[in-house]
Amino acid sequence: MIEYDKDAIVYPYITDFIRAGIPPHSGILKELEEEAAREEIPVVQPETARLLSVLCEIKRPKHVLEVGCAIGYSALLMAQKLDKDGSILTLEWDAETAERARRNIERAGESSRITVRCCDAKEAVPALTGEYDLIFLDGPKAHYIHMLNDCIRLLTKGGILIADNVLYKGMTADDEHVIRRKITIVKRLRHFIAAQMQRGELECVLLPLGDGVTVAVKK
Repeated sequence: MIEYDKDAIVYPYITDFIRAGIPPHSGILKELEEEAAREEIPVVQPETARLLSVLCEIKRPKHVLEVGCAIGYSALLMAQKLDKDGSILTLEWDAETAERARRNIERAGESSRITVRCCDAKEAVPALTGEYDLIFLDGPKAHYIHMLNDCIRLLTKGGILIADNVLYKGMTADDEHVIRRKITIVKRLRHFIAAQMQRGELECVLLPLGDGVTVAVKK
């Protein structure tokens, strides 16, 4: 079995080079980055955060749906690029984490535009109505495939679906890297990636960035 690489899906020196060129954040985003690093809270990696920021800059979404809020970092990042009347609905299953995110969002002055809902996204997403210009999946990886149909339903034409951690430390790409207890998650991520590629409604690309990202546009 190939040794499991817990740090990167690309050569670490390339990741270091990419990260060195990313302009640093300030204010609350910097504070949350430091908080996440200190407490080992999972937030998007710097290069993935940059991709998310660029895509939001291009799209300037009015309505955003996020699955997996954590401490509110990604939601606040995307809020910087919203349409002037835009809003974000972000879903978080853990009540304590959701409340922590609300406090961070309030501290950033974004409570009027970002709503944190404490719920099980796999159950909540099918019940959602309306249209979203951008959907960001960053919650439980095994649930992505279960939410795909509803994500497509909820996306506007030209809307963007972004999913993080789809290469899952390289395990999705190579059986020899798979840890036994992660087999179910890996199988579902492979299904999710293939399903996006095969759906006629989507134009999808898989990027070896961060922990692996898919970006799909609804035709």
